[in-house]
Amino acid sequence: MSIDKADDGTGGGARGPGSPIEFRLDAASGVPTYLQLVQQVEHALRLGYLKPGDQLPKVRDVVASLAINPNTVLKAYRDLEVKGLVAGRPGQGTFVQATLSQVALPELTALRRSLTGWLAAADGAGLDEDGIVALFTSALRDFHGARGGGVSGGTEGVA
Repeated sequence: MSIDKADDGTGGGARGPGSPIEFRLDAASGVPTYLQLVQQVEHALRLGYLKPGDQLPKVRDVVASLAINPNTVLKAYRDLEVKGLVAGRPGQGTFVQATLSQVALPELTALRRSLTGWLAAADGAGLDEDGIVALFTSALRDFHGARGGGVSGGTEGVA
């Protein structure tokens, strides 16, 4: 499940002309397909890849590139609409109307660079992707526990 920022509207995948994201599915994740689409839009909103006025890929483009049922895409877009994040315009498509972005793009760029360095160090230490996810998840859980004044529950170093 990844979000690819588009350089232009000519790329393949489920991006479609003019859409800044491309949907990808992870069949092994256990997460329902429609929810993967919802999460990818929410992540793109948080990271500033999508902004109010941006168009999501058209349902037919997503269906064609991912080989999924149109109702799955419609369900995801409906869920985003209920959350107040997007709005459908008959005959035009689905457009972003709210954002979840919390940090400006320059700060995100610096944080991403720092995180990429950390990932390289974790890879160099011999962690595979699952190990990296486990370590990050554990550290994030401990961080939120400490920040909230709560006890981490002895999860330090344990995913």
